[in-house]
Amino acid sequence: MTTATMIKGLVHFVFAVYLVSLPSGIQLPADGRVLLLKKPDPENAAATARWLVAQNSWGVLNTISSELEGAPFGNVVSFSDGEPGKGSGVPYFYLTTLDPTARNALIDPRASLTISEHPVGTCGKRDPENPACAKLTLNGKLKLADPKETEFAISALFTKHPEMKDWPKGHNFQFFKLDIEHLFLIDWFGGPKPLTVDQYLHPKTTENVWIRGLLVI
Repeated sequence: MTTATMIKGLVHFVFAVYLVSLPSGIQLPADGRVLLLKKPDPENAAATARWLVAQNSWGVLNTISSELEGAPFGNVVSFSDGEPGKGSGVPYFYLTTLDPTARNALIDPRASLTISEHPVGTCGKRDPENPACAKLTLNGKLKLADPKETEFAISALFTKHPEMKDWPKGHNFQFFKLDIEHLFLIDWFGGPKPLTVDQYLHPKTTENVWIRGLLVI
């Protein structure tokens, strides 16, 4: 089989998946990596927030800098709240003290994680600041994960970020998690949606339906 034939076959396969997705409501994000049936209704704040955390793989993690006289320090980090379809809503991180974020957290655990719907690929042509393109900030304490949580953290992070398994052992990477204390969600016009931590962690309903292994690019 020639390279041209293989490429043509792949294009046909992707197009076929796209056609199948139209009637079923499956959304294919820009990077072709994460798939689900549909984004929750903006009125369902808890489901939308959980959807954003489950769908995203990275965000901006802000800590209190111990090296900049207490100034806020933002850093792009990878995270995961669990395996596909098994998310807990709690973000876990694999961080090294060679990086300021982990060092800051060990001195002052106050932190916030900000994520956007835009990287998911479902905002269309909307600007990331457009209220219809959802955004979420989780405030709380960034702490080392309890040893009892290690197995969950490994599964959550290494499933979503396979490259992490091969990161240098000598760099002292450790598992952290964000203990959430406050949420700020914008998912439509009209200002932030009222949402408590309990409502977020224990949503009454969920519209997250994962389809695993359908398309990986």
